Formats: sequence, C-alpha cells, structure tokens
Amino acid sequence: MTHQKLDISVYREANETIVVLTGEIDLHTAPRLSAAVDAALVEDPVRVVLDMRGVTFCDSRGLGTLVILSRAAARSRAVLVLANLGDFLKRLLAVSGIGEHFVIREPAPETADGPSLGLSDVEETGTDSGQTLGRPDPGQEPRR
Repeated sequence: MTHQKLDISVYREANETIVVLTGEIDLHTAPRLSAAVDAALVEDPVRVVLDMRGVTFCDSRGLGTLVILSRAAARSRAVLVLANLGDFLKRLLAVSGIGEHFVIREPAPETADGPSLGLSDVEETGTDSGQTLGRPDPGQEPRR
C-alpha cells in the first residue's frame, strides 16, 4: 500500500503564521501537521491559519488532530483558523458535528474578474476578530 503525502509550507508574518497544506491528512501525515503547528505556536502568533485549499483527503485521525491543534492554540492564547475549505471538508466537519467549534475563513465570493482565491480577500465565520489575512511576499520562500 502506498501512503500519500502531505506537503506543508509555513509562512510567518507579524501576528500570524500561515500553514499551507497540500495532500492528505491521515494516520500517517497527522503527526507532521501537529509538529508544524506546535513549532508555529512557539513563536506566539495571534493566529495560526491552516490554508486547506490543497487538502484532498482527511480521515478521523485528521479530524482529531485538528481538534487537538485547536485546543493547543487556545492554550497558547492563539486562534487556529481553517481557511479555504473544499466542499468535502465542509461536509466532513458538518457531518461530524465539530465544524461549529472552529474558526473558518472562506474566500470572498466570485467577482466579475473570476474567483477570489487569495488569502488576502477572505470572509470569515466563527469567533476570530475579522482581521484580513496577509499573503506571503512573492519573493519569500516557504519554510518546509
């Protein structure tokens, strides 16, 4: 059996850390996600934003990891934000009944110029302060 991978890129800004995820969150990859968020929390950000646009699969271990990371962020006086959820992740959070326990940021609605997919234009649900997410500088390399 082949195991899918999870690519993790981390961008740090003044008050928040953006963790961009691409791939699957499961039994095999959840520990790496935990390690990345735990490392981000050491820097004392106000928010840790998980950009989940590239997540293609999430099992029960992945969901459990998200809950644990949300609690770890709260203990660190930070907020874990789930951003750019795909339809399957939205359904998974709704069906599992845990979606209401997360701060979720969605892309702004489509405009005449096409869909808005960047992190800088977000609409939020949940309890976060409503501040706009930043976008990494174009020349800034992600930490892996």
